[in-house]
Amino acid sequence: MRIPYEYAIVRAVPRVERGELINVGVLLYCQRADFLAARTHLHEDRLLALDPHADLDGIRAALKSWETTCAGGADGGAARTMKPGERFRWLVAPRSTILQAGPVHMGLAADPSAELDRLVELLVR
Repeated sequence: MRIPYEYAIVRAVPRVERGELINVGVLLYCQRADFLAARTHLHEDRLLALDPHADLDGIRAALKSWETTCAGGADGGAARTMKPGERFRWLVAPRSTILQAGPVHMGLAADPSAELDRLVELLVR
């Protein structure tokens, strides 16, 4: 049985004023399966083509924090007390930072984790 899910692409915008970006991850939330996760992948060469002075270590750390926030564990900061849907909405809220979530899209899948892997391969790698 396929169930509905929501997802957003995580984008790196190294120079916000220019608006240039690369896809660096996907967030996927499935309420019925109580599933929220992020998978990320940083193409360093692509990012450096947009900004040769980009802070790769800082961006890697920020991407890791998105994954940690989704997991909701003790390292999840203030978001650890939120329900998965609340964390998803908090992460996809518009912001003017180097890492931004794109628009939220919907889909149907039998296995949210496998669908997240598929979306990362299709949209990020």
